[in-house]
Amino acid sequence: MIFQSLNFIDQLSVEERLSHLGNKRKKPATRKPFRSNMMLNPLRLKHINRIDTLEADMVTLNLEDAIAPSRKKEALYNIALFLSHCQEANSFVIVRTNPLEEGGREEIAFLNDFAFDAVRIPKVTSSDEIKELSQLLNSDKEIHISLETKEAFQNLATFGDIDERFTTANIGILDLLTSLGLPQSLVQHNNPTIHYILSKFLVDAKIANVNPISFMFQEYHDTENFRKWCETEKQMGFTTKACMGPLQVEIANEVFGVESEAIIRAKHIKNVFEASAAKGENGLMDEKYG
Repeated sequence: MIFQSLNFIDQLSVEERLSHLGNKRKKPATRKPFRSNMMLNPLRLKHINRIDTLEADMVTLNLEDAIAPSRKKEALYNIALFLSHCQEANSFVIVRTNPLEEGGREEIAFLNDFAFDAVRIPKVTSSDEIKELSQLLNSDKEIHISLETKEAFQNLATFGDIDERFTTANIGILDLLTSLGLPQSLVQHNNPTIHYILSKFLVDAKIANVNPISFMFQEYHDTENFRKWCETEKQMGFTTKACMGPLQVEIANEVFGVESEAIIRAKHIKNVFEASAAKGENGLMDEKYG
């Protein structure tokens, strides 16, 4: 935990929280590959107080849709307060701002000098927004986007050469369906349209050389269906899943983790190859794996 007690923060006004900023700087995250990306509401102090000990590989502090306009300043100041007292974290920490033209520019300017790992901008429609973010954002932070519009869905593959810091795209399936004029009820395991959307997103992200993160499953306690989605997406080629909380994080980390059998196989092949090379042999035929 960052603070041993939250009582004093509860008693502060929104503006007073800025007078309690610390001077800690979280070290840049090193954990990769990423299996899980958990969303956190910065208005929930007990949740944000644990960003230094969470099991999620990525944690996204959300300033956008889940925060009412009247409380966005409070959420922003909470992020600043907790980041300024956070020295270490297991997770790669991301801040999801509002769209650039809806307060995102100001939020980025305010948070730029705090220590976290990436900014994620929502509702992207063109490469121009990524180019602007590249100019706004300090050089020590990565650029992530939410893919929620039909324009970005059409053009993602062309976004790859904008900035090497642009590393990650997160698909917001429900907003994307709305943008495409399709019903959100299509989100079913056996729906071919959803499989096409996820496949196109995955391939286009790979063409752009960014990591595609699959959508957030909204039924938090339906762990059986969440696991099914993770397994389906792993078969498709995804390696990271958006998560609502620790229950989903545990499943995503398990499903997208490196399988022990795959590790054993890789080590065995490596040893056989090295032994063959030491004998001056070209190529090999392994009795166990061929």
